Amino acid sequence: MAHNAELGRRGEQLAVDHLEARGMSVLERNWRCRLGEIDIVAEDGGDLVFIEVKTRSNGDYGHPFEAITPIKLARLRRLAIAWCEASESSAVRIRIDAVAVLVPAEAPALIEHLEGIS
Repeated sequence: MAHNAELGRRGEQLAVDHLEARGMSVLERNWRCRLGEIDIVAEDGGDLVFIEVKTRSNGDYGHPFEAITPIKLARLRRLAIAWCEASESSAVRIRIDAVAVLVPAEAPALIEHLEGIS
């Protein structure tokens, strides 16, 4: 379990580095409420972006994006609303993105970013 938590933290940091390199500003990481957790909240131009990060060390359990089910996506929508209410955000446009991070043992990490998955 500790290995999975460490892998997840590494994946989230790689995702943050990737997003910032693309010009996005990270506002918050690992925001929690009674509904669950948002991995990353960022700003991209005028958009407020809620980002789900899925990290894998190999493809044994499928592509990381396969873990984002319709149920997970519905929860992310509810979490985005909860974050906006809690922060009193006046964002006009919001979107939900996903970042897949594949971290093979002896190769560089591969990062995929899907915008507007909802």
